[in-house]
Amino acid sequence: MNKIEITTTQNVTIEYELSSLIYRIAAFLLDFIILVVGCSILSLVIQGVFGRAADIVMYFTIIPIIFFYSLAFEHFNNGQSIGKKALSLRVIKTNGEKTQFLDYAMRWVFRTLDIYGSFGAVGGLGILASSKNQRLGDFLANTVVVRVGKTERMKLQNLLRLNQMKKYTPTYPQVLKMQEEAMLIVKETLERKHKNDNYAHQKAIELLVQKMEIELEIEAPKNKIQFLKTLLKDYVVLTR
Repeated sequence: MNKIEITTTQNVTIEYELSSLIYRIAAFLLDFIILVVGCSILSLVIQGVFGRAADIVMYFTIIPIIFFYSLAFEHFNNGQSIGKKALSLRVIKTNGEKTQFLDYAMRWVFRTLDIYGSFGAVGGLGILASSKNQRLGDFLANTVVVRVGKTERMKLQNLLRLNQMKKYTPTYPQVLKMQEEAMLIVKETLERKHKNDNYAHQKAIELLVQKMEIELEIEAPKNKIQFLKTLLKDYVVLTR
């Protein structure tokens, strides 16, 4: 099981499990099936509605869907196509920055060589040979495909004994607007501060608290560690 540590722009290091080749193949095949079924249904609808003009309509609808499917989904769905989302995979940057459209576009352009032009051989060999499980498009875009979602959600919820908090009243209900990834950063930061109580991790705590104050429009108490723990508890309770 290959793993990678990503340092975010908040100087917090998060460990991810890299997606194996078999998961990426499964996600690709699932996307392929969805495209075939979806486009087949759409073509039948178009033929029934437009009759003789169906070929022209399909040229401007179905072909762009097939052509831009992976690029559009990864860009607008935070690095996840339907297949990747079903298998809890996501495309992220190796430098911790937010993945931009040009990053997804680079991966998409090189799908021709990595997947279609070589029947997946170039991409598969690249993933197997790379220490970060990267195909050529990933390497050039400085991205990796990692496993997220359900595994991380369970880790987050398992931090607390939910059955003992039925009467718990959240202190900061506005934390509900935070994304799960942000709260996972809180979790990772607290864990690392607990294991290694040094200056770097103390600074990470301070930066994270400042970020939370801005995002939630609140003022944190003097006990920054307890503040983050309370935010984490509130989030888990409100989203369980």
